[in-house]
Amino acid sequence: MEHQPTTPIVLDLTGADHHGEHETLRASGPAVLVDILGVTAWSITDPALLKTLLTSPDVSKDGRAHWPDFQEVIQTWPLNLWVGVNNMFTAYGSDHRRLRRIIAPAFAARRIADLTCVVEAIVTDILDHLATFRADETVDLREHLAYPLPIAVIGHLMGVPADQRTVFRTLADGIFDTTLSTKQQQANTKKLYAALKRLIVAKRSAPGDDMTSLLIAARDEEGDGHGLSDAELRDTLLLMITAGYETTVNVIDQAISLLLTHPEQLHRVQAGAARWNDVVEESLRLEPAVKHLPLRYAVKDIQLPDGQTIAAGEAILASYAAANRHPDWHGESADVFDISRVSKDHLAFGYGVHFCLGAPLARLEVATALRMLFTRFPRLELAVPATQLRPQGSLISNGHKSLPAQLGPSAA
Repeated sequence: MEHQPTTPIVLDLTGADHHGEHETLRASGPAVLVDILGVTAWSITDPALLKTLLTSPDVSKDGRAHWPDFQEVIQTWPLNLWVGVNNMFTAYGSDHRRLRRIIAPAFAARRIADLTCVVEAIVTDILDHLATFRADETVDLREHLAYPLPIAVIGHLMGVPADQRTVFRTLADGIFDTTLSTKQQQANTKKLYAALKRLIVAKRSAPGDDMTSLLIAARDEEGDGHGLSDAELRDTLLLMITAGYETTVNVIDQAISLLLTHPEQLHRVQAGAARWNDVVEESLRLEPAVKHLPLRYAVKDIQLPDGQTIAAGEAILASYAAANRHPDWHGESADVFDISRVSKDHLAFGYGVHFCLGAPLARLEVATALRMLFTRFPRLELAVPATQLRPQGSLISNGHKSLPAQLGPSAA
């Protein structure tokens, strides 16, 4: 039975028991008030309601226009970058369509297909490095596979020099770390913007065949409000570099850990009874890279099916991970990892006009990494019991602090 709490549920900023927390949210109804680091929002865990809200013109991502608390919150909230950037992520209506039109060519099907060989070459180099470890040596696969692949791919796509990618990795991690104080987050943002400025200056001086150079050209050449402002250019680069990296790290991490803790599922795909793409989709459903995504706002009063009202100007939190495991969507087995599941539908990449443009690239990276890893190291296993894997300190990002494993003998 659903039970509405009398006060907002305070979300754990460390994400220590996110599955238990998501069960509590679902048990409280399709929409429930939560406290997310001092900000009150409606957490939506019912997938049908969430899809409705994500496609409604009455729900906006533009806090400046539709959130009365924006000016106050932006000064002190540790997650202010999530609501204060000027890019497609926070755009609404015609502004969103304009920005998406500029960015979409970077993720066109032909461009992603052209990246297949690039991704395979990067994975090959990573696996060659892993092969230098002893078969019985403990290796952190988050550090030595899940991290380097996405940062190398997004670095290639965006034209980030190899010697700058570690800087962007560290600063991107800070954006997703919800345990940082406001002061720490502000310092991280300052360093991130400085790194982006250096990249823009370098690419403007010496443009290349990369998306950063194309976006700079769009900023410099298009007029009449159809191009990018300086702030939109900077924050679009921020979005593409950080979001395209951090989320893919988590999916690779989660997919490997799920296969190693469910050997019968790994056997199915190795025996040809399922595809690596099945593993990717079921991993995205069961353990999406992002648990909660801040924030959206009601443009006007929204009446909910259960009789509640989200008042105009109130904040909305898309609780993707809780929705993905909702029993109304995936039945009694919603918490089970099953790559043969007929319907693996999920909201891991969002829904509606803000559906993630980078989804095809992320799927390519994860499927390639899994296929090549388990082919090269068929006796790969966890080096610790699954119960000892610790989640990241974040209520947003869904990954492990580390993924210790023993590779076993290489097949190559």
